[in-house]
Amino acid sequence: MRLIKFNATDNVELTGALYKSNKNNDKIILAVHGMSSNCFKKKDEVIAKYANEAGIDYCCFNNRGSELVRYITVKKDGKENTELGGATYEDVLDGYYDISGAIMKLIRLGYSKIYLQGHSLGCTKIIYTYNKLKKENSVLVKFIKGIILLSFVDIPSVLKVFLADRYAKYLNLAESKEKAGKESELMPLDSSLYSISVKTFLRYIRDNKEIDFININKDPSLKIINSINVPLFMRWGNVNELILEDAKIYSEKVNNIVKNNKKDIGYIDGADHSYHNKEKELAKQIIKFIKKIK
Repeated sequence: MRLIKFNATDNVELTGALYKSNKNNDKIILAVHGMSSNCFKKKDEVIAKYANEAGIDYCCFNNRGSELVRYITVKKDGKENTELGGATYEDVLDGYYDISGAIMKLIRLGYSKIYLQGHSLGCTKIIYTYNKLKKENSVLVKFIKGIILLSFVDIPSVLKVFLADRYAKYLNLAESKEKAGKESELMPLDSSLYSISVKTFLRYIRDNKEIDFININKDPSLKIINSINVPLFMRWGNVNELILEDAKIYSEKVNNIVKNNKKDIGYIDGADHSYHNKEKELAKQIIKFIKKIK
């Protein structure tokens, strides 16, 4: 494993870990971590190990939303500037710049078959990015050979349930702060699962049209998911998973709706949202899926 450095397409500096197999090949999994997480998780190490044994390289990186609060470095006009980043301040739509930059880096390193893997919020970022690249007729799309979605969360719905009777109160509070130009201020601690700025809160709660595409109640056809025309792998756990119904029932619903003829959709019994102690089983299923892709 070695560290790699690259820039997002809007010039935010990013760092990743590249796990190379002994085989000199053109296949690689590009992993996008979840909310407030990072790329140095046991899950990544285990998947990388099994991928490398199968002759597939693995790359995970810290996007601008890693951790809770941190500084990110942005290059502008030949100068380096620092801005507040991390999950507390991120705009999920900026994942487009991070993932596009990562894909470009891997292409420069010689990879032509890239399998995008997202966990939790990383799934949202991947689907948004993939959809946007398709709309732009970007050359990057042809390098994406498969999409792997782990514990895809309907964040707007989950947050609405989490907030319960605080929903209207905190939405009004956030909008009042927005009008006062205080988008960078923090919301009350019980407004989310972690500390969150007004701007980020409003993206998930109100301004979520571009990221709310796994809500079966709002979109029974899952239009955006069904627009994916590369092989699709989706998994959830059934222990403390961030979905609003039983994993078996939910995964079956999604499987019945998704029309992709190269799909592999289901759940892992005994797995939680982060796949603790189920990393090997998850890794084996992912590698089996990739091996079937021609």
